[in-house]
Amino acid sequence: MSTITIPSVEELLEAGVHFGHTTSRWHPKMEPFLYGKQGGIHLIDVAQTRIQLEKACEFVSKTAAAGKPVLFVGVKPLARDAVKREAERAESPYVVNRWIGGMLTNWPAISGMLKRAKQTEDDKASGRLAKYTKKEQLLFAEEYENLQMAIGGIRQLSGKPAAVFIVDAKYDKTAVNEANKLQIPIVALVDSNINPNKVAYPIPANDDALKSVSLIAKVIADAVLAGKHAGQMPVKE
Repeated sequence: MSTITIPSVEELLEAGVHFGHTTSRWHPKMEPFLYGKQGGIHLIDVAQTRIQLEKACEFVSKTAAAGKPVLFVGVKPLARDAVKREAERAESPYVVNRWIGGMLTNWPAISGMLKRAKQTEDDKASGRLAKYTKKEQLLFAEEYENLQMAIGGIRQLSGKPAAVFIVDAKYDKTAVNEANKLQIPIVALVDSNINPNKVAYPIPANDDALKSVSLIAKVIADAVLAGKHAGQMPVKE
């Protein structure tokens, strides 16, 4: 992959990227990214979406080119499958089931969970679990399943990520707060009801439409892959 292709205005419109929330729910700091109003809702300026998406891709590609991980976050049910699919395609860590408080700010606790999951896998592979009763083995299996749900997507993460990509900065506000506390740059979709100042690389976009979320997540995953495969790539308009 030699370039990162930013979707055209037509592609963004087709994906519904331009639909914001009702005008009564807007955040005033989103005004520079809004095009106008229609039918009681704010319309996002997709020209601004393209500009901000390009900036985000350049940052993400540079981060990946340096061999640093970008964590994908999409806990909202609508976004889970798309975020998981794109994160796995980009071979990046991800959180899609539940954000555990302290996922970033209390890494020793998360690291302990990762070690327990790995130990259970090793014990099962070696046959060591066979010495336990069926009831005890069932308890081990249940704990392992819960651990997989919680931290399965970050198995390869050895510490805090270099950047976090979030598809809904309002829904995943705990992730936003933890990343900001640790000064980890955030790349995120910002709908018309979100304060973009909490995000280092805001991408003005509808975060409630699957097509919009899927399209932006795909482009960010492309940026990660571009960085990993060939260093920081030029962006094609």
